[in-house]
Formats: sequence, structure tokens, C-alpha cells
Amino acid sequence: MRSGDFSAHVAHEILVRLRGRQPRVHAITNAVAKNFTANMLLAAGAVPSMTVVADEVADFTRRADALLVNLGTLDTERRAAIPLAIAAAEDAALPWLLDPVFVDASPRRLAIAQQLLARKPKVLRANAAEFEALARRPADRKGAIDLARERGCIVALTGPTDIVTDGRHSIFIANGHRLMARVTAMGCAATAVVAACLAVSDDALLATASGLAIMGIAAEVAGEKAGGPGTFPPLLLDALDALDDAAIAARLRCEQ
Repeated sequence: MRSGDFSAHVAHEILVRLRGRQPRVHAITNAVAKNFTANMLLAAGAVPSMTVVADEVADFTRRADALLVNLGTLDTERRAAIPLAIAAAEDAALPWLLDPVFVDASPRRLAIAQQLLARKPKVLRANAAEFEALARRPADRKGAIDLARERGCIVALTGPTDIVTDGRHSIFIANGHRLMARVTAMGCAATAVVAACLAVSDDALLATASGLAIMGIAAEVAGEKAGGPGTFPPLLLDALDALDDAAIAARLRCEQ
């Protein structure tokens, strides 16, 4: 399979692999997102661990299959844990993902994100405001492609249409639901699902696209049943747990 040949079949194949292998994802994520992120990983078929304690985070990372570094609620404990976890991931040759939450709001956080990006994450997942602050260029197709080429990583620029690129091939995914913007931690959870997919695939581009497509399609299924933002999150967990090849094939909206 050539990188860039993305389809509903590819997304479902990666989801089946995820459920079969049940990879461990160590998620250094923000306090607001921890519980929902853990539950989303479980619903997808992965096994989460979430510690940010400095004297054990490296051990938890080494036994994982992928690492998520999320910069939300970047307190002293998380600042100490992140470099230790990344070093452990590098030593164990594990893929890790950077989610530069709200770097557009804090110069100090932006500086930390720039340092982490220099350590070459496998995937950078950012929304438009975060991308523009970190990349210092417009959040558009060209900007994403140029950054991916410069940094040698997958760039996932998320929005109404997600742009996923390795600098050579690009995939555009238009799945999702409006209620995702009404509930906190949705982007954080999506990045965690991408990490789980990355843990079971050697093709980081297809894994990233699969994770975002799976999340977006599950959100559409949940949104059709939800009465509002209060009922949406549990329905999303149910939809992700039950997601199958028929739903992915019927709903996937992507271009390459």
C-alpha cells in the first residue's frame, strides 16, 4: 500500500488492528481532558496510562506503544514529565505526537512547543490558531505541506476539513459534527485516537488520517442521536465502540 492511498478500507483495517492488538498509549494530557481521553482510548480498543509523576513517567512510557504529549494545563509537574517521557520514547523507538494546545495564548508555552517540535515528533496535530503561532505561517494547505517538509513529520491541521500531510502526499477529511465544538477535550481525544492508530501502523500518514476519520465519523453517528452537548460525549463513546466497516464506508468524506 502506497502512503497516501487512503480509503474507508484503510481506516477500517487500522481500527480492526487497533482492537485486536490493544496497544498501550501513554497520554500526558491536560487535567480537563484526562478522563474523557482515557475513555475514548478504551472505546477505540487501546489501553491508556496517564501518569505525569516525574519519577515514574519514563517507566510508563517505555511499556507503551505510543506517547501523546499534550500541552494543555502545562503546570510544573507536566513540564518536568514531558522531556523525561520523550527521552524514554526515543530510547524505545516509540512514536510520539505533539498537541500544542493554546500555544497561541502563551509565549512561554509557545517557546516550549518550539523546543519540542525540534525533537521531531512523528505527528503534530494542531488547530488553525495553534498552527499559525507555532509555524509562523498561514494555516492552510501550503503552510501544512511546507512545515511537514521542513520538520520531517506528519502535520495534521484540524478544522472543518482536516489537512493531513507528510509534505509529499496530502489527505483532506471532512467528517465531524458541530457538537464537537461545544464540548471540551474533543481535539485532545482525537489526538489520542491518532496515537492509538499510529501504534499499530508503520505508515504514519495513513494512521493519522485514519484516527481523525474514525473520530469524525463516530461524532457524526453520535450527533444524530444527541439532544445537545450534554448527551453527546457518552453517545460518542458508544459510537466509537460500535463503529464498523459499513459506517466508515458510508460516511467517509475525503479527498487526496
